[in-house]
Amino acid sequence: MVKQQNENGFSLIELLIVVAIILIIAAIAIPNLLRARIAANEASAVGSVRTLDTSEITYSATYGTGFAPLASLGGAAGCVAAPATACLIDPVLTAGTKTGYTVAAVAANGAGTVLSPFLDFEVNATPVSVSTGTRAFCSDQSGVVRYNTTGTAIGTAVGNCAAVVTILQ
Repeated sequence: MVKQQNENGFSLIELLIVVAIILIIAAIAIPNLLRARIAANEASAVGSVRTLDTSEITYSATYGTGFAPLASLGGAAGCVAAPATACLIDPVLTAGTKTGYTVAAVAANGAGTVLSPFLDFEVNATPVSVSTGTRAFCSDQSGVVRYNTTGTAIGTAVGNCAAVVTILQ
């Protein structure tokens, strides 16, 4: 007489098939997730460049000394607005690194005084690594955001951004 045994649970083969299916789905999804993160970082960098453009114009109109370097546009949390710390941007952006991008703002062509204001500025956002972004962004007093597809730093010298031909639409 043969006793019939009730089997509870899954066999090893069934478990291996389930694990294989999960790994295949993960292999398809992870590259898309990384591309989405890069796209989000790039969108944040463009937003930061536009914020810095607006802050430069506001600083120039408020203090009459022309444009300002990055440190003068912001300040620590709870700062009091003054020419050295205008409190126009948040402390994270003032620090120079945000969402995988290094940002810089440099004023030029002047002395930064009422008699000799800075007449030009360059704003730059460069990816920290290829895993955080693939494009570098810049803008100047024209307000036009430009980018390169190599991700290399564009530079903040006067005219560097205007030399970049690809305009962000």
